[in-house]
Amino acid sequence: MRILRTIPEIRAAVREARGTVGLVPTMGAFHDGHVSLMRRAREQNDLVVVSLFVNPTQFGANEDLGSYPRDEHADAARAELEGVDILFAPEATEIYPDGFATSIHVSGVTEMLDGANRGAHHFDGVATVVAKLFGIVRPDVAYFGQKDAQQIAVVRRLVRDLDLDVRIEACPIVREADGLAMSSRNVYLDADARVQATALNRALDAAAALHESGERNGDSILTAARRVLENAGITPEYLELRDALTMQAVTRVEGDTLLAVAARVGAARLIDNHILKRSA
Repeated sequence: MRILRTIPEIRAAVREARGTVGLVPTMGAFHDGHVSLMRRAREQNDLVVVSLFVNPTQFGANEDLGSYPRDEHADAARAELEGVDILFAPEATEIYPDGFATSIHVSGVTEMLDGANRGAHHFDGVATVVAKLFGIVRPDVAYFGQKDAQQIAVVRRLVRDLDLDVRIEACPIVREADGLAMSSRNVYLDADARVQATALNRALDAAAALHESGERNGDSILTAARRVLENAGITPEYLELRDALTMQAVTRVEGDTLLAVAARVGAARLIDNHILKRSA
């Protein structure tokens, strides 16, 4: 596996490659969720590129950019074990050189959920860095985890609106044995918070079970989830039902619907979601 740090290096390496190129964009601190994306990319492509870049433009002034977990040595070892061909690990100045003045704003799918709670800068930063990575690597397919469901909606809209020639593949959430969605931020949880955090998935499971029993009323479904969170002492930043494609609010679950939650548990801000399927 090669570790490359400059745009000319990665472009030259991709040009030399034969066949399809799969890109896994990450901010590092790899866990089994990241590994599942690498494995999917490895199964489907001739060249696998994993980007490792903690993107400063998607963090707000009071967020955890400075403390975000970083361990490039461990990440590189794990990527190599999974058969990744190239780890692209640029410095911030490589992606955002002096004089960089462009930001991409994706309307319609960014104003709610994490966009409302973290601020417009968050998804502007995501859209801008993803567009840059797509322009640098020119992948055939890019792989994202379903845990960041709104991010996937943003990237899909970005690709559609700018006619970018890349297929976006969303991969299932990978969970711990107790149901907690794997996240780099889970390292912030102490023992008590770690147990408390399992209520997020249990709340989503309770809502999903009610939906599967035939309930379609949004308030009833959200109430089932909220009750589990309240019993665990968690006040969500948001707990909402949104159309899985458009991110528009829904009051009844008739089509594929995103049930999304975000909450601060101990020192960590965690997100999770379930897709309530049309066929349920």
